[in-house]
Amino acid sequence: MVKIFIGGLPDNIQEMDLAIWVSLHGRVETIKVVRDRATGKCKGYAFLEIYSLPDAKNIVSTLNGETFKGNVITVKISEDESGAKTPKPKTNSNPHPNPNFKSKRPRLQR
Repeated sequence: MVKIFIGGLPDNIQEMDLAIWVSLHGRVETIKVVRDRATGKCKGYAFLEIYSLPDAKNIVSTLNGETFKGNVITVKISEDESGAKTPKPKTNSNPHPNPNFKSKRPRLQR
């Protein structure tokens, strides 16, 4: 599945309205409209998981820059296309090439 971002949504958007509008151009698997916890209003963007990359590309090319409920919408494929989280590379706190090396200088206590 491919994750896409949709921005510029009105604050009163309903998931079903967005699903119907987007599904005309590709198969939608999941929708997550980002909302303010206190008010329940949409923060202006949502993430959708699309069944396939061709569907996602069709949605982006067709809907990006279009008007939806009075707002111009931005649609793009998320940076993380697969939806899987990529692990961060481990950083070595010891910059010395020898992993067993210990500095003889005492560290300052804070």
